[in-house]
Amino acid sequence: MNSSNKESSTNNGNDSPSTIRPDEIINQCSQLYDSLSKLNEKLGSVAIPTSSPHTSLPFCLLVGNHSSGKSSFINYMLQRDIQKAGVAPTDDSFTVIAPGPKDTDADGPTLVGDPDLGFSGLRQFGPTLIHHSQLKYRESKLDFMLVDSPGMIDSPGGNQEIMDRGYDFPGVVRWFASRADIVLMFFDPDKVRSYSETMSVLLSSLSGMDHKLLIVLNKADQFEKIHDFARAYGSCWNLSKVIPRKDLPPIFTMSLTNGEDNQTSPLAASLSDLAATKDDVVEQVMQAPKRRVDNVITNLYDSTVTLTLYSRIWNDIVHRYSKEWRNCRLREAGSTTFAGLTLGGINYLGLDATLQGGVFGTSIIGIGGMVWFHQTYLTRVQEEMITLDSLSSSFQRTHARQVQDGDEYVANIWQRIRGSLRSALSTAFEDGGTLSTASTSELEKLQTILDDDIPRLRRLANETQLYTTVK
Repeated sequence: MNSSNKESSTNNGNDSPSTIRPDEIINQCSQLYDSLSKLNEKLGSVAIPTSSPHTSLPFCLLVGNHSSGKSSFINYMLQRDIQKAGVAPTDDSFTVIAPGPKDTDADGPTLVGDPDLGFSGLRQFGPTLIHHSQLKYRESKLDFMLVDSPGMIDSPGGNQEIMDRGYDFPGVVRWFASRADIVLMFFDPDKVRSYSETMSVLLSSLSGMDHKLLIVLNKADQFEKIHDFARAYGSCWNLSKVIPRKDLPPIFTMSLTNGEDNQTSPLAASLSDLAATKDDVVEQVMQAPKRRVDNVITNLYDSTVTLTLYSRIWNDIVHRYSKEWRNCRLREAGSTTFAGLTLGGINYLGLDATLQGGVFGTSIIGIGGMVWFHQTYLTRVQEEMITLDSLSSSFQRTHARQVQDGDEYVANIWQRIRGSLRSALSTAFEDGGTLSTASTSELEKLQTILDDDIPRLRRLANETQLYTTVK
């Protein structure tokens, strides 16, 4: 560890739970995250978000099929009719519900334009999304936000639904989910199906989010037969399995109505106790502010591991290409030197000028042909190096131990970034010039964050929570 890193760690090592607040831990995480930004920018600015991805207030994101109970759950949480609820799709916007001194509604441009809320990053998804977003301030004692999402209306027709929205819906969900402190994914008993948008959200948007994801099978009181419940629960469980994780995913079966609206159902009495699960889900949501510190530290860890993996593969590709480039230039330099010596020898011996001209012309043609051949060859090398097969080989070469150990976390990160890495390398090759790499000291700094800073912040967070509880 170099002296600057050691000093950074020891300066904060004396922090005690009685002298440090959760927001100070978050600030330390933000400072460390900012230190990652320089290397991220150096290598194409695509490995991790360019700024620390957390909003001013903690928040809970709700996603799910239409009529699965997202809006009703929000109304239940706030004990007010804030969101329209119904069987048919009622809203096609992302709605941020934040606590405020009085009830106020604002449009999407106001939401992304407010520098204090932390949603300005949504601009990257284009004006269509912005105009399908809204902000609602509501008088509330809650100290966190709720974010309602458009209901997923799945069609077996593939990705057409995604394109019809006019923006990258899975990408937007991932943007919100990566910043959320808890994510609730609602399923309606009648709509537990594995079509385009649901699968896309589970596979791409919520991948790696299982530490803060709750899967909710809502409206349990509507089942007429135990067979229907088993079928819906099994379908929901099968869907949830597409999220990479070793253990079985927990599924919360609940009802907001406590069964009063369906007393004639043969299963109403036997399912009434499942409505108590609603209180468990509510309690999980109420823990969003406490989850904030843990999630920020987890995000810092994930971003550091991601940038480290990205940097090592980037370095491997660039070093291999640079070796090919140097070999080509050495051959060109050797040919040029040989031609110069030959011409000098002919001139020294006083041979015929016609011979000198012929040798000179032949040398120029030969060297020019070699340069053309090398340029064509290097272009083919670039194209080959950024193929998915070549990138995967580089990943296996630079992370042989993790591959051998079957490290699913690292493999998941690789699946997540390989597309952006490929695009960044393609752009760098097209731009020409010198290709930057991550230096040894920069990689050591990343390792210091993983080995020293994050464990220290984890201990501080745990001790602070324990101190607050005891106090």
